[in-house]
Amino acid sequence: MTRRIAILISGRGSNMVSLIEAAHAADFPAEIALVLSNRPDAGGLDRARQADIEALAIDHKAYSSRESFEQALDASLRERNIDFICLAGFMRVLTPWFVERWAGRMLNIHPSLLPLFRGTHTHQRALEEGVLVHGCTVHFVVPELDAGPIVAQAVVPVVPGDTEDTLAARVLMQEHALYPQALRLICEGRARLEGGKVVFTNAWSAEGSLRSPK
Repeated sequence: MTRRIAILISGRGSNMVSLIEAAHAADFPAEIALVLSNRPDAGGLDRARQADIEALAIDHKAYSSRESFEQALDASLRERNIDFICLAGFMRVLTPWFVERWAGRMLNIHPSLLPLFRGTHTHQRALEEGVLVHGCTVHFVVPELDAGPIVAQAVVPVVPGDTEDTLAARVLMQEHALYPQALRLICEGRARLEGGKVVFTNAWSAEGSLRSPK
């Protein structure tokens, strides 16, 4: 069964574009049915419309509380029979009420190898800590920020001379590949949430590694 996916954004939506492009494949098990932003000026809305996807803005500033904003958000998603949510640069911390309403049906991508560097400024903190590998994580959303069960991760080297911008660009390339892969796993049932952990139906090779420095 093809899942109806909503992508929530606040900006340009580069990860949104990677999901839309992946969903064009005939065998992809999900349809991007809606792109929704809390900012009417988000650049990703126009990009979604260009792809013939419904694009909707619900301005959080028009609501008196986080709760009333999220109630409007939830109503719009349910009116469109959305099965699953992908957060893609959605710059709002969601309340436990909303997260629990969509428990097990909402993914996020975070620019670090969780549980390292939760929150913001992940690339700066990675450089300050002197780690030699960095990366990104797709995880289920839970009420605690960036703490949900992990679905997939990708690793990149941190090299001498890296800046926040160069490291961010390297990680972003992996985000664009990883997010569609993780969504496919979930929608095909090859990864599922069970007892607060992600369970995989297929085994994979334990060979190979990324070593830094080479």
